[in-house]
Amino acid sequence: MSKSTFSAANSAYDYPLLIKRLLTSSLHFKHNNKISYRGTEHFSYQEFYQRVCKLANSLKSLGVQKGDVVAVLDWDSHRYLECYFAVPMIGAILHTVNPKLSADQVIFTMNHAEDNVVIVNDDFLPLLEGIADKLNTVQTIIQVSDNAAVAETRLTTTQAPYEELLAQAESDCDFPDFDENTVATLFYTTGTTGDPKGVFFTHRQLVLHTMNLVNTINTADANSLFNQGCVYMPVTPMFHVHAWGMPYAATMLGVQQIYPGRYEPNHLTKLIREFKVTFSHCVPTIMQMILECEESTNTDFSGWNVIIGGSALTEGLAMRMIDKNIQPFTGYGMSETCPLLSLTKLTSQMLSLPVDQQVAHRIKAGVPTNFVDMQTWDANGNPQPHDGESKGEIVVRTPWLTQGYYKEPQKSDELWDGGWLHTGDVAVIHPNGYVEIRDRIKDVIKTGGEWISSIELENLISQNPAVLNVAVVGIPDEKWGERPHALIVTSDSKCSVQSVQNHLAQFVDSGEIEKWAVPESISFTDDIPKTSVGKIDKKKIRQNLANEAS
Repeated sequence: MSKSTFSAANSAYDYPLLIKRLLTSSLHFKHNNKISYRGTEHFSYQEFYQRVCKLANSLKSLGVQKGDVVAVLDWDSHRYLECYFAVPMIGAILHTVNPKLSADQVIFTMNHAEDNVVIVNDDFLPLLEGIADKLNTVQTIIQVSDNAAVAETRLTTTQAPYEELLAQAESDCDFPDFDENTVATLFYTTGTTGDPKGVFFTHRQLVLHTMNLVNTINTADANSLFNQGCVYMPVTPMFHVHAWGMPYAATMLGVQQIYPGRYEPNHLTKLIREFKVTFSHCVPTIMQMILECEESTNTDFSGWNVIIGGSALTEGLAMRMIDKNIQPFTGYGMSETCPLLSLTKLTSQMLSLPVDQQVAHRIKAGVPTNFVDMQTWDANGNPQPHDGESKGEIVVRTPWLTQGYYKEPQKSDELWDGGWLHTGDVAVIHPNGYVEIRDRIKDVIKTGGEWISSIELENLISQNPAVLNVAVVGIPDEKWGERPHALIVTSDSKCSVQSVQNHLAQFVDSGEIEKWAVPESISFTDDIPKTSVGKIDKKKIRQNLANEAS
């Protein structure tokens, strides 16, 4: 058969996978779902689409062209969601700035990204005013305000406020087709050393990730978790890995969406209760804050499904969630993976198990999703068997992984050493496909030639009813090289070093840990240091302990 037999018609349309497809798909449905902000502003999907068009037209009127970078400094809002679509849909690049970084790091990321336009909430004006003279490429600043009047500023490049720009713009926009491999988004992730690294994703990658995300969530449970009848609220910042990609998925499906603005536990809890939120995602520390806030005492969380990621979900926290009628799922991924790689799968059979047996599954990192090739490698790059015992570093391939770090060829090559993306996470894969993270490579504690998993110790300590939160790190030891140190937030003033050690003794007796794994060094605190995205900051904990020891 000749090759010409399969040639395409001259008029055939080559359908590029562009972010605009996610938005226009939502307009196919007839429903009354809204996109809401802080429970006070509400927009239909048609109104939202018109606002996206207006923002796109406004940016073009300000001279934004394909390849230009538009930065956003805002709380989780409908405006941020508008930027998720309008900016990449005109061929520009959306830079989601992390406002919780240090001023020097914000300067670095904005100059490194070569931001042309900045959309900034009034709350972040002091930050921007303090660094404006050090920003090399910013030409235009657009103010966003939650008040009737925008805040006064000494910035000289400020244009008309966001809402005024939209009011003056046309409500229709012809979004062009272009190469689906065009870069759509850029953000920066911090490591243990050096400057933040730029992670970027294309239209194609984001569309594929969104489609897989919807499929994965809807098959994660015996019931459909995410459909048009759900109420979605992110509790992961929109500057962090596109809020794990969930706003794109929610918009594509036309789900009712609640954007909470600035995170405050009591306010978040009120929104969950008032709007009967059914689906969210967050890191463990945020969930801890919600469960401990005053509003949670009179809130019925029944029907709330939550994906926990970013840090390990401990058994203690999972049990507390279930006691509050919250259904926990564990998701696994990282900034460089867009982020979803695996998710908890709850079958009808698993849901029929006793709660403690369910929790044992829920706190693992789930099963790799469709289109995720995942292996664990030893130090020599040899794939390890999926026997639940053989440990190795997780390496992955999927269609939506970042292809490198922006302007960092050497670090990009290290990330993709051997043609697989290296996560830096040590894990085992069980025969049933479940991934169990044992630790970050940098957080494993080496004591006397043996390895201790900080995650395992945290999980066991968390089962003490008096423990609200715990972090375990390795500290230098002259005899053993390293020893574990546990930093604990407790609800009981009588909780002591001895009581924690006595609690761990039961796991020594059952053979779950060795006696030498029990930490001699334990301290108590009111709060555990966290990173800019709410994860436990073990780097900071180690620094603080080193300073105390010196």
